[in-house]
Amino acid sequence: MAAILNFFGVMVMTHFSPSVANTIGKMVSFEGEQALIALAAALFAIVLWAVIAWYFGIPTSESHALIAGLTGAAIALPSGFSAINPDEWSKVLIGIVVSTIFGFGGGFVVVRLVGALFKNITRRSANVFFRYAQITSGAAMAFLHGAQDGLKFIGVYCLGHYLAKGTPIPEGGFVIETWMMVACSLVMGFGTSIGGYRIIKAVGMDMVKLEKYQGFAADTAASICLLVTTLTGLPVSTTHTKTTAIMGVGASRRMSLVNWGVAKDMVMAWVLTFPLCGLVGFVVSKIFLLIF
Repeated sequence: MAAILNFFGVMVMTHFSPSVANTIGKMVSFEGEQALIALAAALFAIVLWAVIAWYFGIPTSESHALIAGLTGAAIALPSGFSAINPDEWSKVLIGIVVSTIFGFGGGFVVVRLVGALFKNITRRSANVFFRYAQITSGAAMAFLHGAQDGLKFIGVYCLGHYLAKGTPIPEGGFVIETWMMVACSLVMGFGTSIGGYRIIKAVGMDMVKLEKYQGFAADTAASICLLVTTLTGLPVSTTHTKTTAIMGVGASRRMSLVNWGVAKDMVMAWVLTFPLCGLVGFVVSKIFLLIF
């Protein structure tokens, strides 16, 4: 279900609101004859980082890795730090703040609202309802995961496409071709279908023990946040958003219900992703530029 809805999330949202793709494409400037080499180096660095994180079961943000890797590789070009577009990069910082506040706050509020609405319902009846409601909210989360993260990688697809053809990015934004949407949708869906059990376990079980209604609340809160940020063109981390929503749900009952040790490890991974993946992107880009 998640893989299929990832696919449709990319396809549908690309038609309605490709703003996130344009933000990623314009966030840093890849210019000159070696620009395509640097972009390839950035993608190599991002994949390397993702594989290491997957191997150790660390739920890092692929979105943060993508942003950091692209930025590091662009800085490795002769233009240096001037390659960074402050107006577009600022959306990344805004997205981090928004996803943290609205993820945590949304989880806290939605689970309290659910508790108030169902306070006179027997636990048995509520569990039957939320068993199916959680599937629906999980489906929404999968769809918007595809929409938000898929658009980021479509932005990279488009950037590489324009660099390969030697044409500038249109002022009005990318013209996204159907084959790009299909390719990104298929690969993203395939990646989801393979799964990453250790990461799933860390996010879904180790941090907070969730009941059915709490899982529904976390998915609902994260989905609303992702929908708003996708429509407004803010590139946010789906991992970051969902994890903070789960923390908010746990904290709504008692702060001690959250395993803050696991949460701390996740936050450290997010914080370190920017400098480390950016550094890897820079170094790999320099190596690629020397080789090719």
